[in-house]
Amino acid sequence: MAVCLIFDVPGATQAQYEQVMHEVSPGNRPPPGLVSHVGGATDNGWCVVEVWESQEVADRFFSDTLQRPLQQANVHPGHPRVFEVFNTMQP
Repeated sequence: MAVCLIFDVPGATQAQYEQVMHEVSPGNRPPPGLVSHVGGATDNGWCVVEVWESQEVADRFFSDTLQRPLQQANVHPGHPRVFEVFNTMQP
């Protein structure tokens, strides 16, 4: 079952976001299992919303690929809001 993860990261900057993205997605290629990803500035930091094919795939990416780049960029995303995806629409 696909899952959506919503990260609100107070104090995070575009520079930190770009640093992490450069490490985990060279050439702007999505990692296996990622359905969609959006990121943008908020009034108090940065927000990232992702849809993954499953919670297991997302967990594996976070533990195997994302953890170190987040630490290097000094980003502390906390715990995301997570829900099972019922529907997606794409052009």
